Amino acid sequence: FAIYGFRAMEVANLRLEDIDWEHDQIIMFRVKGRGRGVYPLLPTVGNAIIRYLRQVRPQSLRREVFLTLKAPLRPISGAGLYSLISKRMLKIGIHTPHRGPHSLRHACAAHLVSEGFSLKEIGDHLGHRSSSATRIYAKVDLEGLREVATFDLGGLI
Repeated sequence: FAIYGFRAMEVANLRLEDIDWEHDQIIMFRVKGRGRGVYPLLPTVGNAIIRYLRQVRPQSLRREVFLTLKAPLRPISGAGLYSLISKRMLKIGIHTPHRGPHSLRHACAAHLVSEGFSLKEIGDHLGHRSSSATRIYAKVDLEGLREVATFDLGGLI
């Protein structure tokens, strides 16, 4: 989330075939009408996904990457991701007023703002349809999100 700025439902909908290991890419289908985006599969992300698939994910014929851990096995929901990530953030010492996947999305946007990307570029990266949805990130408190933006992705798995 913090690296790519994906929405919770985009991650929940991610399928095994959406990860192109040969070309080091993630194909992400945007949930709010922007089609699909192709993102580089960074080594830290790829390694975390491999670790999850080998050590955590229950064996299943389901094609979704992230599944519930208890029967009946089904794709994790957006609410399930919120709960999981919120608890994990607290456990690894990230204390922000707002937790969960969306705070990581904000952290991604804050990082892009601090790196000098334009609001149009940030909106395109986040899959926004209108610039008004991206303007909120121009007001982001960078200091308040720095802790979230720099956390270790491996700590979530």
